[in-house]
Amino acid sequence: MTLKSKRLDWLFIIIGNVFIAVGVSSFTAPNGIAAGGLTGVATILYYIFGFQVGTVVLLLNIPIFLIAANKFGIKFLYYSIISTVIMTVFIDLSPKIIPIYKGDKVLSAVFGGILMGLGLALIFLRGATTGGVDILAKLMQGVLPQFSIGNLILLLDAVVIISSAIAYKSIENAFFAIISIFFQSKTIDYIIYGFDKGRLIIVKSDFCNQILQNATNHLHSVYTINSSENEIICATHRYEAAKFHKIVKNTDKSAFIVTIEAGEIFGEGFNNFNESS
Repeated sequence: MTLKSKRLDWLFIIIGNVFIAVGVSSFTAPNGIAAGGLTGVATILYYIFGFQVGTVVLLLNIPIFLIAANKFGIKFLYYSIISTVIMTVFIDLSPKIIPIYKGDKVLSAVFGGILMGLGLALIFLRGATTGGVDILAKLMQGVLPQFSIGNLILLLDAVVIISSAIAYKSIENAFFAIISIFFQSKTIDYIIYGFDKGRLIIVKSDFCNQILQNATNHLHSVYTINSSENEIICATHRYEAAKFHKIVKNTDKSAFIVTIEAGEIFGEGFNNFNESS
């Protein structure tokens, strides 16, 4: 790893944690929105006991890091540990520098989620995490291999959201937390994968050659991965997937179509590898 690459890593990690800190300290925590993860747990404890959110997040992460270091090795956790420390310091400092928004809870949930999602995406792009449920889910998967990491994170977030509804004695707080998590996850996807996710389309038809000819004549970016007399596998931009569906239906109303969202597509007619971070 070059010195320039290391500097870029730390720049992304620091900026990412600033966004997370502002999202938590200025929008979600002051408005009682526990948007999942250890930050959500710390938000609940802040409401009940008045504990500093950043300090609690750091304390909750310590046992997780100790267990994970034994399982994954300290090198694996290097960036994540430092990133978590930076995040917790910024969360506690942020209210002293940046004004707190206490107004419409929907706006708090949306903007808090977007800021946290933006921050997490920048950190993920440099191969780090902010500790918490990401690492906890990896540890849990060793005990529960039948569950995916994504499902385990969802389960842990659900526990935090339900706990927030109990702590605040309000089901609305849980709804606001779900809104925040939704915008957080969408922002992460948009930053990491781009606003124009591709589509992988599989078509079963007796008129595949005609479908391909019509698609070539009317669409700009349909790339055929594989084709035969009765099957097509192709990639296209999101905005042209609906047009491709229309061409298929107009050509063969009995065609069988499967469309899969593709996070990243590189190559001819799509993103260039050199443009990817």
